[in-house]
Amino acid sequence: MYTYRDLSGTVVAITGATAGIGRELARQLVEEGARVALGGRREERLQELVAELGADNAVGVVMDVRSPADNQRLVDAAVEKWGRLDSVVPNAGIGMYGGILDHTDEQLAEMMDTNYAGTVFTVRAALPGLLADGDGGDIVIVASVAGFRGGAEEAVYAGTKHAQVGLAGALDRELREKGIRVTLICPAGTMTEFAVGAGRTDDDPRAAEWLVPADVAAAIVTTLKQPRSMRTAIWTLWSMGQGS
Repeated sequence: MYTYRDLSGTVVAITGATAGIGRELARQLVEEGARVALGGRREERLQELVAELGADNAVGVVMDVRSPADNQRLVDAAVEKWGRLDSVVPNAGIGMYGGILDHTDEQLAEMMDTNYAGTVFTVRAALPGLLADGDGGDIVIVASVAGFRGGAEEAVYAGTKHAQVGLAGALDRELREKGIRVTLICPAGTMTEFAVGAGRTDDDPRAAEWLVPADVAAAIVTTLKQPRSMRTAIWTLWSMGQGS
């Protein structure tokens, strides 16, 4: 029988934890016995999630991934509470669908800074902690299938996802020999709040055939449970109803 790693007692930092994939991932990890440091912009939702998961299992930090200092506060909260950091999941991201001329400069800058720079700053804050005890760790970057083939009406968004793909590949080559596994999780359309009001609607008729957050969260948990002797570089996820 194949033996998966036991995640009991491990500590995972997650950005974008107040909704969608991040929130479901926090729930699944705690079910596995892990402890989670949760970063997000919405304080009330963070408080609700920490209360649901239990203060022994979760800590919340109100933060913006575009801020290096905020990312450091997330990592510090994990280390201060549990004395370690085993994995980090840069999950925060935003999407705005439309033509290349359809958004303001400020909107596009927010998307580029959140999706790409935010990922870089999260990794930079977490890496010293992942390296600290010499046992290795995991960086699991949540990107998108748009990082391999962007569609019409999503050029800038797809560009940020391509940037994450390039970052993950280079980090894998940089960090593998130091015991750090870098995995890129790339879901297709997923039924979350993502881009609602910016090209999507709550009643989008396509949503019935999309992935759900639990699908993507389960892939991340499976990645973290792999034996340390192996790593998954890229995992793309599609529902059976989605064409690729």
